[in-house]
Amino acid sequence: MSTRRLPVYLLLDTSGSMRGEPIQAVNNGLKVLVGALRQDPYALESVHLGIITFDLEAREIFPLTPLDQVQVPEIEVPQAGATFLGAALELLLQCADRDVKRSTAEQKGDWRPLVFIMTDGSPSDLQMYRDCVPQIKGRNFGNIVACAAGPKAKLDVLREVANHVVCMDTLDSAGFSQFFKWVSASVAAGSTSAGVTSPTDLPPPPPEVHLVI
Repeated sequence: MSTRRLPVYLLLDTSGSMRGEPIQAVNNGLKVLVGALRQDPYALESVHLGIITFDLEAREIFPLTPLDQVQVPEIEVPQAGATFLGAALELLLQCADRDVKRSTAEQKGDWRPLVFIMTDGSPSDLQMYRDCVPQIKGRNFGNIVACAAGPKAKLDVLREVANHVVCMDTLDSAGFSQFFKWVSASVAAGSTSAGVTSPTDLPPPPPEVHLVI
């Protein structure tokens, strides 16, 4: 019998304002995240990770991949670019429809996917974003956590799609490292409780990360 998978999607802002230290910190944070999860036997058995980035377009960096097979890429930022978070949500819906296994009469499907969104701005494609929100809400996602990084991220807009919004005051390596460690703890908690978590069950965030809702 195969183990039920826990799909985890990361949606990462790669707009122009993320150039330099912020994206370096994100790349380091991703390595921290994958390394921490690989230390957790429950996560190693069940977590499948997918990454989507968004700037002038949304890109699937890699589809849902077993944790032990994830090759952490070096994510790059274009010279300049808008923040097409709406396009990223649309791509998330397509990827989840394609890859997440639904339960049938014969077998149980995957656990409800966890989604983590990180942005330092607000959607440039606000209409598309708002068109996608009800579709996201209508799907069986387990938890959607949005991280507003820095002072220009719009909390109210992120609240429209996320169960939880956290904010980081700074875009430095320490902040991102703590954020990704917290994400790994949240994912590990989800893999241990394997689908019995309600959307309110998250470990307490570190001091660098403030829980808004």
